[in-house]
Amino acid sequence: MTTTFTGTRAGRGTTRRRRPYRNAVPVLAQVAVWAGAAGVLVLWWSDTTSVVGAAGWLTGAGRITGLLAGYACAVLLALMARVPLLDHTVGTDRLARWHAWGGRCTVSLALAHTLLIIWGYSLTSHANVVGQTATLVLRYPDLLKGTAGFLLFLATGVISARAARRRLSYETWHYLHFATYLAVFLTFGHQLSNGADFVGNTSAQAAWYALFLGVAALLAWYRFAVPLRRGLRHRLRVAAVHPEAPGVVSVHLTGERLDELGGLPGQFLRWRFLTRGLWWTANPYSLSAPAHPNHVRITVKAAGGHSAALARLAPGTRVWAEGPYGGFTAHRRTSPKVLLLAGGVGITPLRTLFETLPGQVTLVYRARRPDDLALRGELDAIAAHRRATVHYVIDEPAACSSPLTARGLTALVPDLAAHDVYLCGPPGMARAAIQALREAGVPARRIHHESFAF
Repeated sequence: MTTTFTGTRAGRGTTRRRRPYRNAVPVLAQVAVWAGAAGVLVLWWSDTTSVVGAAGWLTGAGRITGLLAGYACAVLLALMARVPLLDHTVGTDRLARWHAWGGRCTVSLALAHTLLIIWGYSLTSHANVVGQTATLVLRYPDLLKGTAGFLLFLATGVISARAARRRLSYETWHYLHFATYLAVFLTFGHQLSNGADFVGNTSAQAAWYALFLGVAALLAWYRFAVPLRRGLRHRLRVAAVHPEAPGVVSVHLTGERLDELGGLPGQFLRWRFLTRGLWWTANPYSLSAPAHPNHVRITVKAAGGHSAALARLAPGTRVWAEGPYGGFTAHRRTSPKVLLLAGGVGITPLRTLFETLPGQVTLVYRARRPDDLALRGELDAIAAHRRATVHYVIDEPAACSSPLTARGLTALVPDLAAHDVYLCGPPGMARAAIQALREAGVPARRIHHESFAF
């Protein structure tokens, strides 16, 4: 099923050059994180005169892992503070992967710190491990709170494991993560009151306070103050809800100065619908049409309790929008030729890019059945307007299907290796598409992916 309009419209052939800072920020961010970790090691080194015996080595290793775990907590919170500079350049998906990897490291470091300190102290005091643990927890200042924080970290690590995460709704998983804030608060005092590198070292204490207060300021501003200010400024309300395909609806919203939300084609916002059962969570949904001063639209598939409830929204429902987020925008583009590869409701961010990206753009939209092709009328109209190509690939009936392989994609887009590819779809489809694109010769740097996984 293909809709073809040959050629491209005049004036659309210019390739947007990537801003140099957008390439530099991810590298600089990683350099800053590792430089901070090196600074933590320098703090330990400058405060350590000698390490003697097994007890000394174990205790020293416990101090190092404890310092690094504390520093990693600040980094984890900063990565998820939704700072626009990081979010729009590094990208939400990539930040989430950094956060997940950092979370595993943090839990491992905290666990190693706990075990090494108990073991080292028990050797020093010639006590058994159980007795030494009780002494540390009950008699050392702030260590009872620190233990509670450590257990919260372990619990967060368990629910973040892939096997556990599959069994949780997005909303439950998201709110359980707020325990991380409490865990950091509980462990912070223990670090300063018991950490040998901080006791009596006012410079180290001041640096630690500055680090955590700076991160707290970022969280307070970008996670709470900015959404509150935008909610009051834009006065978003539900105007209408229209079905687009089985289980897929478009939610039309009106408000004031909505073009100032700043959302670029391809980005998403976190939407909080102030109605019963939905007000307590803000879920991410992409804009499915370019924003206008008084109107925006999202298109959502019923994939859970929250998304299914949007079909029943009443006109007039108040809405708060947080964002925009993500780097899935025209700024990633490096070639004058672009392939947009959508699977299912992954068409929503690609529909806005299809309308706005300059140059030669081809859209491949995969779905199970013809009825599942949401927004098809709009896509055909955009293709006709800019004289572009749309390939509709469906699984049923089999005669219309095209395999998601290098050969199948090359049959649809003969010069595929010369394209930038914007990919959005369910995780299984995305993994297969990335493998097929790489086999077809598309460089990894030209594959831009937006994930549905949380």
